[in-house]
Amino acid sequence: MESAGCSAAAVRTRDMESQRDLSLVPERLQRREQERQLEVERRKQKRQNQEVEEENRNFFTAAFARERAAVEELLEGTESVERLEEVASRLQGLQKLLNDSVLFLTAYDLRQRQEALVRLQAALAERRQELQPKKRFAFKTRRKDAASCTRVGAAPGIPPAAESIQDSPLPQKAEGDFGSSWVCGFSNLESQVLEKRASELHQRDVLLTELSNCTVKLYGNPNTLRLSKAHGCKLLCGPVSTSVFLEDCSDCVLAVACQQLRIHSTKDTRIFLQVTSRAIVEDCSGIQFAPYTWSYPEIDKDFERSGLDRSKNSWNDVDDFNWLARDMASPNWSVLPEEERSIQWD
Repeated sequence: MESAGCSAAAVRTRDMESQRDLSLVPERLQRREQERQLEVERRKQKRQNQEVEEENRNFFTAAFARERAAVEELLEGTESVERLEEVASRLQGLQKLLNDSVLFLTAYDLRQRQEALVRLQAALAERRQELQPKKRFAFKTRRKDAASCTRVGAAPGIPPAAESIQDSPLPQKAEGDFGSSWVCGFSNLESQVLEKRASELHQRDVLLTELSNCTVKLYGNPNTLRLSKAHGCKLLCGPVSTSVFLEDCSDCVLAVACQQLRIHSTKDTRIFLQVTSRAIVEDCSGIQFAPYTWSYPEIDKDFERSGLDRSKNSWNDVDDFNWLARDMASPNWSVLPEEERSIQWD
């Protein structure tokens, strides 16, 4: 009798559990349906995002190509220096278009567009040089100092003409050049303090090459700047309207403000930077970035003349063409720690 009672109780318990399991079926089905709908929505949103990104990319490609063609046409048809200002303005607009589009560009696309922009800037600098009034030939008396660049602490025994490349053409054109001729700069110097004033620099192309343990101060608003084959140097430069290019440098400290920065084959260098687009490093190591901190009395006016937007600084937004992994930081560059940013510029 007792055994029969236990069996009946067990049967009732099983029946109750079965009923409870059956009551949970709709809840499980509902949860699975919700998960399915969420997955469908996620896929739909992803598809929409891809479509928007593709539309943006197509819009940028068409706009960039259209504006690039317009600039090339203006360069070919311009016969006066004054008209080149319009070309320069269009180039600034093209740079802004590139800056606004970097979020959806691949590293390859970005590199292609930036190189196209550099070539246009080179063509502008070359055209500007071609249209400069030619100086009449005349015999000149020999001057004590053939270099028109301001030079402090020059080494004795070095001919001034070898120290300055003022108004001398660059014999060859290398990657990253912004023009076929450089109108001012310094070359082949060691342990010197070199300066150039705003009146000498305004919208001119500057080349600094083969310098060792030198301090270079460029006050004013250059058009482009290139530093090549420098070791142990300190370079302080006012706002550059377009591009700054570094190559084959080591153990240097720079303070530069520009629209575009590209660094090639450089190592162990600190850069205090103000830049309106993403900086590019390639074949580099030990590059450190910090915000631009150099200042001098007329720097605000020079920024106005340069056309740079001081409110926008992408100093720590860097593309490394040798490091394509998006989920890991590049080992070739880093942010300079704040405690190491205090530098006595003067």
